[in-house]
Amino acid sequence: MRPYETMPAFHPKAIGAKFRAMVPALAIASTAIAALASSAAIAADAQHPTVVELYQSQGCSSCPPAIHNINLIAGRPDILALTFAVTYWDQLGWKDTFAKPEFTERERDYARQGQGQVATPQTIVNGRAAANGGNGAELLAAIRRADRGTSGPVIVANAGTASIGRGTTARPATIWLVRYDARTLDVPIRAGENGGTTIAHRNVVRSLTAIGTWNGAPMDVAIRPSNDTNLRSAILVQSGKGGPILAASRI
Repeated sequence: MRPYETMPAFHPKAIGAKFRAMVPALAIASTAIAALASSAAIAADAQHPTVVELYQSQGCSSCPPAIHNINLIAGRPDILALTFAVTYWDQLGWKDTFAKPEFTERERDYARQGQGQVATPQTIVNGRAAANGGNGAELLAAIRRADRGTSGPVIVANAGTASIGRGTTARPATIWLVRYDARTLDVPIRAGENGGTTIAHRNVVRSLTAIGTWNGAPMDVAIRPSNDTNLRSAILVQSGKGGPILAASRI
């Protein structure tokens, strides 16, 4: 399988051995991300984290290197790394255990706005730059290029509430509540292109819910508690659908 796969009507099956044959080159490609994982802050700061969204599937043999790259940066306070599992490779013999149609639709929203394609493994950085998540140098360059600095409204989390400060926006912005699992989740893959391997995921998104609209004025939004104590939460303020992310905060 090629290292960057767009979504066709049909896709030829490959075997997990193809990925294993790529390991030496992939180790070199990940050097940039490995350095990023241990380097000083590359985004503005922990209060203005750079949002790195990975679109991947356990049924795609090109995805494990990108998943590994995201895992390396998942613990950085200045980066909010989120793993979205898409559904369009489920027909390759293995159905992704985390995939949801709404995650596939979110990637389509980005493609409609001119950010990347409907493809795996794809990363979207701050809703502003697309990169092949399996290419460490390309991903690092996109993170640097799309840093929004300290711009955008300030988000302050209180008990059961997120307060979004004053700012400017060219069009109404969607307020997203993200629930994600920050643990390392090991998934044995028993069929398909990655059959016989175990994939370790971090920061797996389990739900993405629109909870309001921000028009530039200060506002408070209620945050319902999660029923799953393993899940962490974050707020994204995003221009339109698939537009630039204006602000983000862990809560």
